[in-house]
Amino acid sequence: MIARCVSRTWLVVLSLSVCWQGLAAESATEGSKTNTISLTLRPGPTDGRIAFVTAKMLEKLHYNRQPFNDEVSGKFLDSYLETLDPQHLHFTQVDLSEFERYRTKLDNLTLASSGVSDVRPAYDIYNRFIKRLEQRVSYAEELLKADTFKFDTDEKILINRKERPYPKDLDEAHDLWKERLRFEYLQERLGKIDARQKAEKEAKSGTKPAEGEEKKVSKKTESEEIVDTLSHRYQRTLKMFRDWDSDDVIQYYLTTLARVYDPHSDYFGHDQLEQFKIGMNLSLFGIGAELRSEDGYCSINRLLPGGPAVKSNKIKEKDRIVAVAQSNQPPVDIVDMNLNKAVQLIRGAKGTEVRLTIIPADADMSVRKEVTLVRDEIPLEDMAAKAKVIDLPGRDGTTTRMGVIDLPSFYASFETSGTRSRSENKSTTADVIKLVNKLKQENIKGLILDLRRNGGGSLEEAIRLTGLFIKEGPVVQIKSFDGDLQEDSDTDPSVLYDGPLVVLTSRFSASASEIVAGALQDYGRALVIGDIATHGKGTVQSVNPLTPYVQFSDKSLTNDPGALKLTIKKFYRASGASTQLKGVTPDIVLPSVLNESKDFGEDSLDNALPYDTLPSSKFEPVNRVEPYLEELRRRSNERIAQDKDFDYIRQDIEHYKKAQADKTISLNEQTRLKEKEEADARAKAREQERLARKETSEKVFEITLKNASLPGLPPPLAKTNGLAKVTIQGGAGTNETASAGSAVPPKSEGGGEDEEKAPAVDATMTEAQHILVDYLELLSKRGHVAGN
Repeated sequence: MIARCVSRTWLVVLSLSVCWQGLAAESATEGSKTNTISLTLRPGPTDGRIAFVTAKMLEKLHYNRQPFNDEVSGKFLDSYLETLDPQHLHFTQVDLSEFERYRTKLDNLTLASSGVSDVRPAYDIYNRFIKRLEQRVSYAEELLKADTFKFDTDEKILINRKERPYPKDLDEAHDLWKERLRFEYLQERLGKIDARQKAEKEAKSGTKPAEGEEKKVSKKTESEEIVDTLSHRYQRTLKMFRDWDSDDVIQYYLTTLARVYDPHSDYFGHDQLEQFKIGMNLSLFGIGAELRSEDGYCSINRLLPGGPAVKSNKIKEKDRIVAVAQSNQPPVDIVDMNLNKAVQLIRGAKGTEVRLTIIPADADMSVRKEVTLVRDEIPLEDMAAKAKVIDLPGRDGTTTRMGVIDLPSFYASFETSGTRSRSENKSTTADVIKLVNKLKQENIKGLILDLRRNGGGSLEEAIRLTGLFIKEGPVVQIKSFDGDLQEDSDTDPSVLYDGPLVVLTSRFSASASEIVAGALQDYGRALVIGDIATHGKGTVQSVNPLTPYVQFSDKSLTNDPGALKLTIKKFYRASGASTQLKGVTPDIVLPSVLNESKDFGEDSLDNALPYDTLPSSKFEPVNRVEPYLEELRRRSNERIAQDKDFDYIRQDIEHYKKAQADKTISLNEQTRLKEKEEADARAKAREQERLARKETSEKVFEITLKNASLPGLPPPLAKTNGLAKVTIQGGAGTNETASAGSAVPPKSEGGGEDEEKAPAVDATMTEAQHILVDYLELLSKRGHVAGN
């Protein structure tokens, strides 16, 4: 969440130029053997100054005002070790004993009186991690060459070792590495068995695999293929970490420090800051291609609609980029380059030229082709607001028309540098206004605001959007570290939509989305439905560029020092309750596996700020929900008790609880095959039951920002029994989808007969629609249905 302002008066003292002094490596002891740690990666020339400024800002500006003392130093050390080795597989107790010398010294080393931090511990620990990772990969290669794995015992493996101690020494580490490798080998083996069974089934039925799924016949045995797969995977992981440079190390090191203060403070290096801007602006500047790293090559995974790449008709998916040139500059080879660094070379300002040397997907590896593109703005439409009109038939023969607004984030135009390279401003509220006006034109009777995937974003946009549904009044209270209280209100008495309103939330609804849900609930303006609680992120972050405070006497050091995102304030609802830690509790809680998990939500994060309350603001609730809540809950509970999809959810909850209680996975092949057969049988039975359901006459019309201004509605999405289905022409090797946006087409298993497959059902959305119909009925009986 971005705050509008933050005091920086104290930072003036940090603008003094400081000369960086080189840091030498130091010797260390492992067991009884003394050796010198070879710093294969050393601190960058700007690391010390960046670290000092970051630490000072955390001390002086963070909400906690926590001094960087010995206690923080100890947490910093433990957290950095966890960041590099979260599963406690690589560092040994011997390593930990050696690094213990830093436990009470990281504060002194970072806040050096010279104004330049000693960041050697970051590299000391990182290089030791690389050494252990090299040892693990080497050991795995030895085991794979021997290939003596058997899976006929009752052994089990603990996958999540986060709470377990680090291995005592290398011998114990070897045992853990071997156990993990055996698990990975079994996973691949089970996958091979599954693929073989499907191929045999297809062969018996006379069908062909779907287009693009044909596989070359391998001359290697199944075991040799598994060994190759795992060997490449281990080498790829090692290469990924070996490719780190000083920017990567300091990025992880300082982010770890920031998160000792709270889980939402971060250090952004240049690349990470650019990614943050992209997310807020919902746009990037480049060629419009989603890239992936594959065997050392930068491969085109997907072409984004409207981008220069797709418009050129010269690039296609699975093409591999081997070199990048800027305008008339010589090309830079990017084979085996870190993917993030390759992406930075390909991205660039709007209107600039980039030349790509590619290996076409369907060509020999020796073929090279150069493609020249002019970079442009690429809108990220998938994360923008969108809507639906749903005509839901009732039992009495009447049809209820309702609208749904799907809002994945609260986006807004964002720049840290003050320059503007965008072609237009982005505004969540402006987009929602456009969509709601379209829904009103289509005479909806009620509206569902879906915030289930909304992780937050701009506070200003959250306040403005709340104001679309209330006349005026406080939306959120914001408290500073010193108790200073700020009340942000909707001051516009106009209301865009005054009709019945439902807000859908989940454990993934966080920050700005919790502000909106909490405010609409406090005012009694909306019925909130969803998981047992929202995420619980009730803190405000400010993004502070470091450029004004990181200066060097050596003018050749021009690296962008990045920015610090740090927590400076806390949110409170108009009613006075904080959204921090506890989140927003819905009026109607629906069954969900997430309700049973302790791995989601703010309370699962380390160093989260506590929950507290303030006195309530003065506001006038409209009380549109409470009079009907008891009856709405009763009707919903009756439906859920009889609903087949919620029955499946209850079954999934029981399986999840069982898995959580056990925490281990069997390494017995027959046991795993039996478990898979049972899971497949459950999935198949559900699929068949869903396909057998009676077809409904529900109609769904998709509304986008592009078609919202057009007259009338687009054609409805195709549907059958309430579920979009996919029809496969058996034996023909072609796929035909009956509706846009349906699930990935399954492979046909029937000999010459059409096969139907139902995609996943959104039981929560379906129940929310039924609750909205009940709500409309109860409101109409009392004459309280508000007009648009």
